[in-house]
Amino acid sequence: MLSANVLQLGIKELRGLLRDPVMMVLIVFAFTVSVYTAATSAPETLNRAPIAIVDEDQSPLSGRIITSFYAPYFTQPQMISIAEMDRRMDEGLDTFALDVPPNFQRDLLAGRSPVIQLNVDATRMTQAFTGSGYVQNIVSGEVTEFLQGYRAESDLSIDLSVRARFNPELDAGWFSAVSGIINHITMLSIVLAGAALIREREHGTIEHLLVMPVTPLEIMVSKIWSMGLVVLIASSFSLVVIVQGLLAIPLQGSLLLFLLAAILQLFATTSLGIFLATAAGSMPQFGLLLMLVLLPLQVLSGGSTPLESMPGVVQWIMFAAPNTHFIILAQAVLFRGAGLDVVWPQIVMLVVIGAALFAFSLKRFRAFLK
Repeated sequence: MLSANVLQLGIKELRGLLRDPVMMVLIVFAFTVSVYTAATSAPETLNRAPIAIVDEDQSPLSGRIITSFYAPYFTQPQMISIAEMDRRMDEGLDTFALDVPPNFQRDLLAGRSPVIQLNVDATRMTQAFTGSGYVQNIVSGEVTEFLQGYRAESDLSIDLSVRARFNPELDAGWFSAVSGIINHITMLSIVLAGAALIREREHGTIEHLLVMPVTPLEIMVSKIWSMGLVVLIASSFSLVVIVQGLLAIPLQGSLLLFLLAAILQLFATTSLGIFLATAAGSMPQFGLLLMLVLLPLQVLSGGSTPLESMPGVVQWIMFAAPNTHFIILAQAVLFRGAGLDVVWPQIVMLVVIGAALFAFSLKRFRAFLK
């Protein structure tokens, strides 16, 4: 009887979701367009940064420096006057503005130390931080080669052999695509489970359920399995079709092991979504609570920044969040090909945290129905 009621109530939730076009569009967008753009935008690397150059020297050396900036790191350098430099920076037209002073080549050959001015628009943080190092290395390299009269590699006392494992091309898109799927699993499971309960309350159907021979446990479990199933199917499609197919990103480990962990993650996060829905009186309030919970889960769980680089207090707090263990497991399985013998501690933690969230949410849900 319990399984039959849970099955029928879950099917009712799926039908209600199919009649909600906004949620359906959100699911499709999150696991297709959002994952693809996250992988192809590659915000961690310098790409087509706009640069302008003021050439007050008009020498062969300044010409070499100008021609050393090219795609894909920089756009075609814009040759401007000294009077235009500040205006263009204020208008946001250039991220970098390089000023080669008069008599730069002559002073350099005379043994002096002339200075090239580099102005950086630091509001574009990623490009400014990475690109300023690129500009300095390019200018230093061209000046050194000009003074030596030939192009040669530096004579190092040691030979450093670099071998990048798990991502040999150092392509940031590989990491961004999988991280996007992980974040969307968390976000949509919380949103769908919480919205399903709030939809019942706003439509008045929660009172209909209370007069039926069903228990709060059956109602809650039906919402968990139905909304979790939707996110699981969508994430599996995204992982196989978008990540492996369209983006051609190789995944090393077992997809079945990852999906098992995703089920445990969905069990925890859908329970959390129901708890937030019981604490919120309406959908706008649920949205505000979602921002307070979702942002720390995604930013501080190790998906964007390594957990080891965070303060110790934050690390201890985030070990109580399911996201932290799911991200560790997903990266180990999908990138490093880890097996169950490696990731079993994360699976145990997901089970424990999920059970705790479920019990806490069920207690709150029963109080909510009274």
